[in-house]
Amino acid sequence: MASDVPMSPELEQIDGEIHDIFRALQNGFQKMDKIKDSNRQAKQLEDLTGKMKECKRLIKEFDRILKDDESKNPPETNKLLNDRKQFMIKELNSYVTLRKTYQSSLGNNNKRVELFDMGAGSSEPAAEDNIQMASAMTNQQLIDTGRNQMDQTDQAIERSKMVVHQTVEVGTQTAAALTQQTEQMKRIGNELDSVHFSLKKASQLVKEIGRQVATDKCIMAFLFLIVLGVIAIIVVKIVHPQNKNIRDIPGLAPPAQNFQINNRRLLWAEAFTGL
Repeated sequence: MASDVPMSPELEQIDGEIHDIFRALQNGFQKMDKIKDSNRQAKQLEDLTGKMKECKRLIKEFDRILKDDESKNPPETNKLLNDRKQFMIKELNSYVTLRKTYQSSLGNNNKRVELFDMGAGSSEPAAEDNIQMASAMTNQQLIDTGRNQMDQTDQAIERSKMVVHQTVEVGTQTAAALTQQTEQMKRIGNELDSVHFSLKKASQLVKEIGRQVATDKCIMAFLFLIVLGVIAIIVVKIVHPQNKNIRDIPGLAPPAQNFQINNRRLLWAEAFTGL
């Protein structure tokens, strides 16, 4: 079809690149059925997705150049070029549908790349491209695409239900753990109250012991002073036995010297009386 359409050199180069990508996509999807490992299939599908993104970019570039040269070309040429563009869009859509089918079977929806969703700041509106893509699809392709999207939606709902169920389980486990921690904190609080009470009683006991020790010290000091006083009186009595200002200590015998002097006085008195 491309050989029958008159194109500029730039459009011919883009058309050749798109044709090469379509051939690579066809070979790649044929290899998908031969790959048994799901990881290798996912990698292969990712590579094919990159090729489809590049193909989409080239189709947009083809459309841009076509619009720039529209005034230079005759109407018949513009119609053929537009038909060529619609054919490329239709061909790319068929691979997009095939990619979604493999992607759904692999359950690889988390890595899904929307080829025809335009982000903010795009120079061309996404709605127009989507309308062109849909208009180029057959009724069966539209039905298959709708079914695939419904299947993907059902799978997303099932995953959401699983996430909600897991969240509820985690919440239940968290609530049970919090209840156990609350009871443990209560037990710790009770133990702290007991320790505080024990410390208070111990402090009171220490104060009482301190007061008793202080009282014992006072008594011991007082007794020590009494002993010192008694010792002082004894010493003074021994050194100055004739000192009448010092009273005899009750229960303490007078010095031996005084006792002998008194005995001698009594003997002399008896002797003089006998005479």
